[in-house]
Amino acid sequence: MQKKNYYFLGIGGIGMSALARYFLHEGCRVAGYDRTPTRLTAELEQEGAEIHYDESVEAIPAEMRNPETTVVVYTPAVPTDHVEYRYFVEQRFRIEKRSQMLGYLSEGKRVMAVAGTHGKTTTSTLVAWLNRVTTGGGSAFLGGISKNFAGNLVLGEGERLAVEADEFDRSFLRLNPDVAVITSVDPDHLDIYGTYEAVKEAFAQFVERIKPGGALILKSGVEIELRNEAITCYRYAYDTPCDFYARNVVLMEGGHYRFDLVLPDRVVTDCTLGIPGWVNIENAVAAVASLWCAARQEGVVMDDALLKQALADFTGVKRRFEFYVNTPTQVYMDDYAHHPRELAATLTSVCKMFPGRRVTAIFQPHLYTRTRDLYVEFAEALSHADEVVLLPIYPARELPIEGITTEIIAERVTVPCRIVEREVLADTLATMNTDVVVTFGAGNIDACCERVAEVLKAK
Repeated sequence: MQKKNYYFLGIGGIGMSALARYFLHEGCRVAGYDRTPTRLTAELEQEGAEIHYDESVEAIPAEMRNPETTVVVYTPAVPTDHVEYRYFVEQRFRIEKRSQMLGYLSEGKRVMAVAGTHGKTTTSTLVAWLNRVTTGGGSAFLGGISKNFAGNLVLGEGERLAVEADEFDRSFLRLNPDVAVITSVDPDHLDIYGTYEAVKEAFAQFVERIKPGGALILKSGVEIELRNEAITCYRYAYDTPCDFYARNVVLMEGGHYRFDLVLPDRVVTDCTLGIPGWVNIENAVAAVASLWCAARQEGVVMDDALLKQALADFTGVKRRFEFYVNTPTQVYMDDYAHHPRELAATLTSVCKMFPGRRVTAIFQPHLYTRTRDLYVEFAEALSHADEVVLLPIYPARELPIEGITTEIIAERVTVPCRIVEREVLADTLATMNTDVVVTFGAGNIDACCERVAEVLKAK
């Protein structure tokens, strides 16, 4: 890592932007390409990155065209026929995947990695925040924008490093964690893996990469092959007794909860979490388990008072269970969920938080392949709501697949359902009888949030 120039292909991605910020902080020159400007790319430009949005070799800064001084970092979402990618290959630049670079930067650190097909962003952000409050230090590369840290990169003293371990393209197999959490292993990214069995095998390989003497914290009910005899495996759950779980869970006003945390060696009583939803209590249990294991490896004990303070002060992650409106007559929240299990978990949380109220779910499917593979499960999950609004599929990196449209989900939803274009979503909601509204999706549905909130506040 002696070179001072770092060029990012796909610099606006949430994981890529964290790496770009790291190298900016280290005093390196940073530039990159992305398809479209976003809030993230604007922030990076303000911080000193040079970014362009045209796929063009000529647009690459001249100082970045020397393979002797420049490292290229790319995301697998960038196709191999990308003009700039081909240029860097032909000119024999050092080219690293984002996951490879993260692996290099984690060397020499005490890594607390959070993996899973869903739940990993909130959990890894909780790990980073709890670690900061309880130890005063620690660093993190996060897969979302932490409200507490106001970003996705955390730099601090000490050896502990929290990372979101992404299973896409088997990226997490570049890490060697000391402590690993696995929140879920569901069929996803089948365009990459092909079969659910291949997904489970990748997670089994991830477990094999945990360092000897390390720990695995596995969600109760998740079954994968454990082939690493040099580690200790713990189980965690929401409120089912196991190694780590919550008990005496009480729903309070606004969807927040009070609970006791049961750890292997003690109980931490009267905890509250700064964000609502039962599923986030489960995420908090996993995060606390991670810190408990790290402390045990280091021969120290977590400070329970600081732990309780950190849980209460946690403000969450942008686009994860994020409230825009919360009044007795109108509620609106946005969530990044894009897998059926995530949708079902969030909708059941919302129904528990607002019993007896009418829930409208708005969903933008993400990827043609994911819709093709999981449209039945999407319909089942969405049918937990009282009414459903669907948007056209967000293609991201994919080309259309014949016969795969939002309609195949809509046909199977068992509650009233309609399909609208994203551009008229807010106006459509203005004409509907709404009470509790939730928007879901990993595409560009978040561009509607402010306008939707204005419409619902006006009611």
